[in-house]
Formats: sequence, structure tokens, C-alpha cells
Amino acid sequence: MTLPDRLRQEIAARRADLIALTQDLIRIPTRNPPGENYREICDYLDRRLRASGFTTELIRATAAPGDSDRHPRWNIVARREGARPGACVHFNSHIDVVEVGHGWSVDPFSGAVIDGKIYGRGACDMKGGLAASIIAAEAFVATCPDYAGAIEISGTADEESGGFGGVAYLAERGYFSPGRVDHVIIPEPLGKDRICLGHRGVWWAEIETHGEIAHGSMPFLGDCAVRHMGAVIARMEEQLFPALAARRTEMPVVPEGARQSTLNINSIHGGEPEQDADYTGLPSPCVPDRCRMVIDRRFLIEEDIGAVETEIRDLLEALRQGRPGFDYTIRELHRVLPTMTERDAPVVGAVARAVDQVFGHAADYVVSPGTYDQKHIDRIGRLKNCIAYGPGILDLAHKPDEYVGIDDMEHSARVMALALAELLGV
Repeated sequence: MTLPDRLRQEIAARRADLIALTQDLIRIPTRNPPGENYREICDYLDRRLRASGFTTELIRATAAPGDSDRHPRWNIVARREGARPGACVHFNSHIDVVEVGHGWSVDPFSGAVIDGKIYGRGACDMKGGLAASIIAAEAFVATCPDYAGAIEISGTADEESGGFGGVAYLAERGYFSPGRVDHVIIPEPLGKDRICLGHRGVWWAEIETHGEIAHGSMPFLGDCAVRHMGAVIARMEEQLFPALAARRTEMPVVPEGARQSTLNINSIHGGEPEQDADYTGLPSPCVPDRCRMVIDRRFLIEEDIGAVETEIRDLLEALRQGRPGFDYTIRELHRVLPTMTERDAPVVGAVARAVDQVFGHAADYVVSPGTYDQKHIDRIGRLKNCIAYGPGILDLAHKPDEYVGIDDMEHSARVMALALAELLGV
């Protein structure tokens, strides 16, 4: 029997385990924010991976953004050495999930199996991918126990909120440095026959318009900061949004709409704070003297981060010069440069050949519209040989009734195991 057939058979025999493992992971509600149950899921993975012959480290990202005694940022890194020296292949998955939201038809933390799919928050993004990577590694070790090199599996915190308590923290301490790790596969849900080479850039900023408080019955005695923010939005609608829509990239970004530059207005808050839900009184009549807006600008590899920032600042400055009473402050919240691994990188070639073997057709190469933890592996770890590959449909991420297909997980596990075989010289 050929090695691909042996791996296929070994993974198929673990199908029930793959389902149960995914369900167990979904049933640990690791919502972020605030960052719940990170230690619980790391302890679960610790037991599982030590039983499979891995040595493990549990690492708290002490003092990282979001870390606190109430919500500590725990991570796990597991490593299994081979029979002799060789390369290291690292599978990195984030353990956190976003808020549930409304509109679910199933319990979001039940891990319900319906029509060949496992439902739950984090099913596709990305606990199904984490489970598939564990099954792939265990099946590979059972089939090829004399492999060279090492296999690592990590479960890391806070990818959904920037990754600073997870991959960034570990990268700063050398866990993703060349010499320790050679190949990184991140099982994000980009599709079982697609290889994700990287992602667009992001620039987040908070804009605050200033006004003057006054009695709401005499607004002419004040200056409404919300109206000033309305002018900012109007100028964006008139000038900025059309300009961004006209910019296109050669990066193979999916979906098609993300091949242009984009801007999202993430939130707007103006006037007096909202009261608690059980408050039954009316608001006081005041002219709002502050209005804050958070913007999420996604930019292309062809764009310069300095120009991205200047474009927003120039728009605000033009309003300050032309609109009576207009004043503002702007504060950068977050920036990430675009990244894209070359198609001839070793990990890309190995996964592409595995996709072709499992599915009988060439892999599709894509780029993610949003960032993920490859940014830290590239920028901090200085490791370019990194891709995202995993089961699941990207469009389902963060949506109600999120699910991952069981067949997709099994097929992806086969791809991962075949890639391990090539990268570790079997």
C-alpha cells in the first residue's frame, strides 16, 4: 500500500475521534473579548497532546494587551521530536472565538452534528482546523514513526483581537524564529483546496470631532460634534469611498470585492453615554461636545502605509480649513502591513502537491481580505515560509449557525499529513 493510501486509511479510521475532538473544543466557550476559558482549553489540549507523545509548554502572555488575573492569556505549544534531526513543521491555530451574536438556530456551544456538519461558534474559525491538524499529526506519526525533524502544534490566544497575547507574544520570545521552526501552516478556514499566501494590510484609527455642550433647546449656543462627524462621513462618501473602489490589486484576494481598497466605519459614539438597559428615564437635553468614530481601513500591497494615513488626515484637515468650528483629533489604534508568501516557498509547494493528490486538481492560490496571525510570524518571527490552509468556508466566520463540514476536515487532515510527509523527508 502506498504512503498516501496508508495515511488516508489511518485518518479515515480516526473520523469519530475527529468529530469528538472538534465538539469538545467548541464546547469550551473561549469568547474574546474578554478572553474566557483560555486555561481550560489549553489544559484540554495539554492532556490530548501529551497522550500522543508531545512535550508541552503552557505559556501565559503576562502583561500583554488584555491579560489580567481574571482573564489570563494562556497559550500552548506542543512539540514531538522525530527519530533524527531535521526540519520542524508547525501548525498554529487560535483558540479564541468571537461573540455569539443573534440569529442562531442551534446552541452555539453544543457542537451539534447535523447533515455531516458540526455547528458552533468557532467551528470553522478555527477549532475545526485545529482538530484536523491534530488528527493529521497523530495519523502521520502512527504511519511514519521514524520521521526526521519535529512536529509542533500550538493553540494561541487573541487572534480575533490582534494576536498580541498569542502569536505576537510567542514570536517575540523566539517560538517562530528560523532555526527553531522551518514551515508554518495556519489552519484558517480558507477552503480545503485553496492555499492562502497572505493578507491585505490594515490601519485602524479613532477620529474624534470636538464641539461645545449647551442646552438642547438652544443648540445655537453650542456646537454639535455629531454634526461635525456627519460632515466627515459625507466627505468620505463623496471623495474617499469612490477613490478606494477604483484601486485594484494583483494579489489574489478573495472574495472579489476585497480586491479593492476598503474602509469600514466600525463604530460611532456621540453625546452622553448610553444608560443601562433597565434605565427608564429620558436622556438629558444637551448638545454633544464629543463624537468618536473608529475606522477600519484595509489596504493593498501596492499601497504605502504612510499614504493611507495621510489620505485620512488630509480629508480632516480640509474640513478644518473649510468648515466653521470644525476641530478634531485622530489616534492610530492598529497597523499591519500586507504580507504574501512566494508561491515557490517550500511549504506552498508541499501543500499544493498534497492538494493535487487528494482532490485530483491543482490548488487555488488566494489572499485573505482580513489579517490573521501570519502577520506576526512574518514581522516579528522573520519567518517567510508560512501559509494558511485549513477546512471551512471563510464566509461563515463570525456568522450565526457557523459550521464546518466533517468531510472537509477529513480531507484537509489528509492534505496536512501528506505535506508533513514531504516536508519531513518521508
